[in-house]
Amino acid sequence: MEAAPSRPGNERKTVLEAHDIHAYYGKSHILHGVSLRLGEGEIVTVLGRNGAGKTTTMRSLMGLTTVREGRVQMLGHDVTRWPAYKIARLGVGYVPEGRKIFGNLTVLENLVVPEARSGPWTLDRVFKLFPRLGERKAQLGRQLSGGEQEMLSIARPLLLNPRIMLLDEPSQGLAPLIVQEVMQVVRSMRDEGLSVLLVEQNVPLSLAIADRAYILDDGKVVYSGTAAELGANHELVEKLAGATAH
Repeated sequence: MEAAPSRPGNERKTVLEAHDIHAYYGKSHILHGVSLRLGEGEIVTVLGRNGAGKTTTMRSLMGLTTVREGRVQMLGHDVTRWPAYKIARLGVGYVPEGRKIFGNLTVLENLVVPEARSGPWTLDRVFKLFPRLGERKAQLGRQLSGGEQEMLSIARPLLLNPRIMLLDEPSQGLAPLIVQEVMQVVRSMRDEGLSVLLVEQNVPLSLAIADRAYILDDGKVVYSGTAAELGANHELVEKLAGATAH
């Protein structure tokens, strides 16, 4: 199935663009020419069934999985061959799947591990966005609930004052009420001017907050359009994203 064309709409300044990227794990060809773009101050969600290539796409954008063909541009730079730390320094925050926090460090210690960059996001501001982290700043990471650990994993890169945030499955394994909270945080990041690329298994919630959506299937983009259009097409959501839109 070929990707549906994007509607032109109100084009925003592009801050991230992948052009026909291919990626492999060993000899396994995982991504087959993925192209997508993220505009300034926009939430774009990437959907698809398990094994569709969503996490590999995020890792390829972040420089953690080598892009064999194609190119990746971020914030005016060709970053295709850049290592992850250099991409992060450019102004890209990454929250990987699985809440990679330091369980033996306190909440506060987790937050100050990366060297903070000057900008609007400070510890005080992070604790205002995540009040529970402020209340538990002396607790060890492993003592936090799953939702609190996810909040910590999102809060940490904010202190780098990024312009782009890549979020891989932030709601995974969380209770429904906590998922709502996490999605509200994602919406708040956009309201603060961040551009967010969101890989998410919770299709209805991600479409509710996103501006545009892509669907991956077998390492290829098979749908590109507005989140509102996709959300209204329940049959397509169920068929390609593996979920219902109710």
